[in-house]
This record gives sequence, C-alpha cells and structure tokens, in this order.
Amino acid sequence: VLAPAIDKKIITGASIYDDTEKDFEGGYHPVDYSKSLGNITVRRAVESSQNIPFVEIMEKLKPKNAIKYMEKMGITTLTKEDENLALALGGLQHGISPLEMAGGYATIANDGEYIEPIFYSSINNKSGEKIIEPKQKTKKVFSKEVAYILKNILTQPVNGANGTATYCKISGVDVAAKTGTTDENYDRWLCGFTPYYTAVAWYGYDQNETVEFNKKNPAGLLWANVMSRIHAGLKTATFEKPSGVTSRTICSETGKVART
Repeated sequence: VLAPAIDKKIITGASIYDDTEKDFEGGYHPVDYSKSLGNITVRRAVESSQNIPFVEIMEKLKPKNAIKYMEKMGITTLTKEDENLALALGGLQHGISPLEMAGGYATIANDGEYIEPIFYSSINNKSGEKIIEPKQKTKKVFSKEVAYILKNILTQPVNGANGTATYCKISGVDVAAKTGTTDENYDRWLCGFTPYYTAVAWYGYDQNETVEFNKKNPAGLLWANVMSRIHAGLKTATFEKPSGVTSRTICSETGKVART
C-alpha cells in the first residue's frame, strides 16, 4: 500500500484516516489487532500496525495498481484472486516467501531500485580464474524521494512510543521495520532494514498452528538478535534525506500544514 500510494501522491505520512471498524466493498470487514483509534495519521497507523486505514488507502489506490508495484519488486506468487482489498493487509492466496519479501524491502532500502537476490558473488576455478559472475536483474520501481519518505515512516514501529518493533533498535544506526501477524497467530513476521542490511524473519509451522511465544513475536526476536550482532562495530549510519524531500509541520487533527 505505502510505496505506490506515496508514489502516486495519494498519501503522505501525515494523511489522516479513520481507524474505525466498518464494512467495505463486498462485505469485507477488517479489524485491528488491538483496539481501533479513530482518526489517526498514516505514520501513527504504521507505528502500532493498525489495519483499517490501509484498507481505506487501498480503496483509493486500487489493488491492481498495488500488484503492479509488487511484481516490479520481485513478487512472483500473486494471482488474479489477490486483486481485492484484503491485499492491503497481506491477504494473499499463496503468500510471499521470506526471500521475495526481503527483495521487496531491499527495494526501499536501495532507494527504490529492485535488485534480484542472489546466493553467490562469483565462482572461481582451481586456478583462481573467475568462471561465473551473477547477472542480477535490476529495476527502478520508484524514486529515492519516495523511498526516503517510506524509510522515515517505517522507523515509527521502532522509535514510536506505541511501536510494535521497539526491541529492534540498534544503537547509532537507523532501523526501519514492520511486524506482521496473520489470523489466529499462524504466521509471525518481522521485515526491516538499516543503511547496511535488509533482513526478513518468518516464524510459523508447515501445518498451520497458533504461534504462542510468551506474548512476544519470535520472528522479531530472531531479527533483532541477528541484526544487532552483524551491526556490532559498524559506523553510525542514518537514512539520508534527498534534497527533493521537504518537511512541514502538520496539524494532527486536520492533516493540513500547520499555521505558523
């Protein structure tokens, strides 16, 4: 939802949506993981992983447009049946593999450029000659300005007072992250990146079974432990704002530029 809606100028991080339960087209009735919050900004909705605002955004964006972006970001498992509002919350026929999810999130980290994931950098023969080099497909999906705005919004689950991924903080390094939970807690996700690395963790069972882990997100704990270790000793790094991005103070009640 977020990348295409920002790219098409449907939303900003300060756009306000009504996080209140209601019926959508076709009788679709999403609910929030916790409680509904009423009128909130997109940034706040991302922070505590509210659901309803993103379905409202998808209504404006249209699922077919979202699918076009996802396919450019390396997602190969989409079907015609996925072209509905549940797409906004990850409601898919076949789901997405952690590898393809990582490629999608890396597109944001790479300033809007999709780079095909690979498992080797080169292969040499016994004489040390390089005999195979990867030819990774690349595709520009959206601008570095759109990518930065999305990076900035995705720091909210980590840094916000109501964040769902506050345990993913890494000292001295910017972290963008998004948690994911399916119905009945069958799947738990943590997808995120820093200026250095993108990582995705999924936790679940081959045969669907409720994940119970002391009321914590085991995928998130895996992500936090791995990422904190591989960043140990690295230099301070932040998401750099492109010159084409401007900041404004926004009224949280109207979503419009605040008066000075």
